[in-house]
Amino acid sequence: MRLHRRQFLHVAAGAATLPAVLGTVRAQTYPARPVRIVVGFPPGGGTDITARLFGQWLSERLGQPFVIENRPGAGANIATEAVVRAPPDGYTLLLAGSFNAINATLYDKLNFVFLRDIAPVAGLFREPLVLVIDPSLPARTVSEFIAYAKANPGKVNMATPGSGTSNHMSGELFKLMADVDMLHVPYRGGAPALTDLIGGRVQVFFGTLPATIEYIRTGRLRALAVTTLTRSEALPDIPTVGDFVPGYETINWWGLGAPKNTPSEIIGKLNKEVNGALADPRIKERLSDLGGVVLEGSPADFGKLIADETEKWSKVVKFSGATPD
Repeated sequence: MRLHRRQFLHVAAGAATLPAVLGTVRAQTYPARPVRIVVGFPPGGGTDITARLFGQWLSERLGQPFVIENRPGAGANIATEAVVRAPPDGYTLLLAGSFNAINATLYDKLNFVFLRDIAPVAGLFREPLVLVIDPSLPARTVSEFIAYAKANPGKVNMATPGSGTSNHMSGELFKLMADVDMLHVPYRGGAPALTDLIGGRVQVFFGTLPATIEYIRTGRLRALAVTTLTRSEALPDIPTVGDFVPGYETINWWGLGAPKNTPSEIIGKLNKEVNGALADPRIKERLSDLGGVVLEGSPADFGKLIADETEKWSKVVKFSGATPD
């Protein structure tokens, strides 16, 4: 059977629009079954709490369970690889974070490339770290602390929750930009690091707000500055490191990622729902309690943050010579 030219053009036009139609239908029916959010850390920590907060929101809005699957190990690389290898259908998501940007250079034999293999879905929130010191040190400002560290090279012990953590890298960036020599003392977690800081066995720590704020308020730790470009609402009287070391900025951030080639319609639907959560006063208040500020925006906005952070931490990791624990 021969098709007339007009009939052929009609059929060809219909075929050309078919992928768009299928994409729309796919997004409308998604999700049709439970969705996994894979978390690279054990239950109960900040990353896990974040995943559960947004998982509950997405479950309520999209009518299917968003199940948290904890797969700790190797600085979240085990969880990340599990998502990289999952089908790109929107049913396996990753709770990504600043640790992924650091790991891209910290580990030299990963079985994936984070920037290439994980598609950005939506930013969730960011938080500052806090530069805290042993109150017995004769320093009440960042400038005074830098002067003290320069007068005592190699004698100031900097505690971290482990090599390659954002706390560690924040300290290494500070050493680089302030030109000070501090001895890195890695611990297995933030709690023992804080215990030794309070006990006077180490002198400085770049900690998260939730972990340090009560010690700051009770005077057991002295907060010198926050690491973001602007002051924290939770500690409005504390200046920024950048006030004393121009250009210094570090943040912890979290967001959702998916395997590459996940349909853009599904990513767009998830992004819309996450941004709805970030505009909700209850979610904002909960994130504020964690010391965080929302990261609203498009998948492209989140992708730019990941790319910028990966480039930044690559330089710091190389400067520090850090290796995985």
